Amino acid sequence: MPTKSSQLSRRERQIMDIIYVRGEATAAEVVESMTDAPSYSAVRAFLRILEEKGFLKHREDGKRYVFLPTEPREKASKSALKQVVQTFFDGSLASAVAALVDGREKISDEELKRLEEIIQKAKKR
Repeated sequence: MPTKSSQLSRRERQIMDIIYVRGEATAAEVVESMTDAPSYSAVRAFLRILEEKGFLKHREDGKRYVFLPTEPREKASKSALKQVVQTFFDGSLASAVAALVDGREKISDEELKRLEEIIQKAKKR
């Protein structure tokens, strides 16, 4: 079953990333933050589409619309990560973690300790 985040195009994901980093943004601020930005009117169209899809909401600030995400970044990132694990690793958490770990030259002691704690906690459940 596709997740909400799988409904996003590359540009829509790029815009959502900008809004999550900033916390909120106007269309002009999104354009400023984008590399190879499309036109201002195209960004406004993307923002409207993202709002229709339920990813964004807006508040009015004078004549400007200020866009905000409808769900916290942590919740959205978990949903997106679940989709990546399902799509690219056939749902295997171990394969996904292995790909992340194998791709790093050095893992800090703090990260290793945190991973060990997560595994121990999972074993207890």
